[in-house]
Amino acid sequence: MSGRHQPVVVVGDVLLDRDIDGVAGRLAPDAPAPVVDVTSDRSRPGGAGLAALLAARTGREVTLITALGDDAASREVRDALSGRLRLVELPLRGTLPVKARVMAGGRPLVRVDRGGGTVGPPPGAAREALAAARAVLVADYGRGTVEAMRPLLSGVVRQVPVVWDPHPRGGPPVPGTRLVTPNAAEAAALVPDEGDSWGAHARRGSALARRWGAAGVAVTLGDRGALLVRAHAAAPLLVPSPYRAKGDPCGAGDCFAALTACALADGALPEEAVTRGTAGAAAFITAGGVSSHTLWPDPGAGPARTDYSGGETDAFALADAVRARGGTVVATGGCFDLLHAGHVGLLDSARSIGDCLIVCVNSDASLTRLKGPGRPLTPLEDRLRVLLALGSVDAVVPFDEDTPEALLRSLRPDVWVKGGDYSCEDLPEAGVLASWGGQAVVLPYLDGRSTTGLARRAALASAAARPPAR
Repeated sequence: MSGRHQPVVVVGDVLLDRDIDGVAGRLAPDAPAPVVDVTSDRSRPGGAGLAALLAARTGREVTLITALGDDAASREVRDALSGRLRLVELPLRGTLPVKARVMAGGRPLVRVDRGGGTVGPPPGAAREALAAARAVLVADYGRGTVEAMRPLLSGVVRQVPVVWDPHPRGGPPVPGTRLVTPNAAEAAALVPDEGDSWGAHARRGSALARRWGAAGVAVTLGDRGALLVRAHAAAPLLVPSPYRAKGDPCGAGDCFAALTACALADGALPEEAVTRGTAGAAAFITAGGVSSHTLWPDPGAGPARTDYSGGETDAFALADAVRARGGTVVATGGCFDLLHAGHVGLLDSARSIGDCLIVCVNSDASLTRLKGPGRPLTPLEDRLRVLLALGSVDAVVPFDEDTPEALLRSLRPDVWVKGGDYSCEDLPEAGVLASWGGQAVVLPYLDGRSTTGLARRAALASAAARPPAR
């Protein structure tokens, strides 16, 4: 198993989330309440179930430890999770909680909660699953699963990183937790009367880290990003959101916690993990959030498409979301071995054409075959990270083949862009794009800028600086 796909265990309460969406164009005759004409009624796993599914979409083995019963809601959740992850069940005496949102025009009008029960003791399989984990995510919704697992969790914090996503109804994290992820409102409820300034959020995070005996607290601040605070650190780390995401924020906190735990499982530092979680939560909202059909594919639709973005923005989900709202998906490709001004100008221009820009990047093996021995100069992981840091780039997708044609057939962009050292007639991708009505275009390229030239100048400068041989 690769370092980017280490196993994760999610512990917590699963809910059945239901969205009843419709149009509200009038008031009821017997009360000043809107009448919703229903257009869709969808159900899906929520709570720890959503967090586990989001972790599984990174391509890793995920085990979900949760309480399920024999009621209809439990059976529906079981069916929805089947084949996507491994389930370890605690007994539930009662019914699984159901959380129903009534929506009008995509905005929630009212939420109705029902159900609940008593959670029984964990089976031996729960201890075995924790022993095999490289990281544990605790999604505590205060429904009993975490309290039943607390003795086991108190032991596991000494073995692997634990991320704890708290809830007002739940108990405190176990001492030694690597990272606790309250949102701003939850942190303010626990440490009140501090205001809404950056300093207030930092003081709350530091106070909570000391109170809980946690290594760190990441206070999530919506579209402002997250603030990583340690108990006795002089200054917090601010991780801003890469862009202002627009859409339904429901589930974004679960996404942040899941991707942060996955990053820690793969060996990332807490700072890196929070950065990945922040970027992933923004991408999750942009791609349609919990309503995205890529999260809940129709039966018989086949396996979900691979997320080539390494846990950052899911390029395929982003393309689907942009197309669904009538936008234009733009893609370009290349090696980007040493990023220079020519690349930046091309990417800026490509992004201005449409509503998102997805960059297809040659893998290390593909680049070596294309450019020869000694290349790449920069490994794929670093190339992807540098590209994602550019404001013009919305997602990156590596490919192993010599050309991106197979990838483009899955991505199906509206526009494919290459630099001005090509002509449209020379682009092998032009015919592929035409098969679904897409268009290949060539954009002007800054003269005199190339990776080969940059590498040659660097080599000459290095040789000139070398002391003469004696």
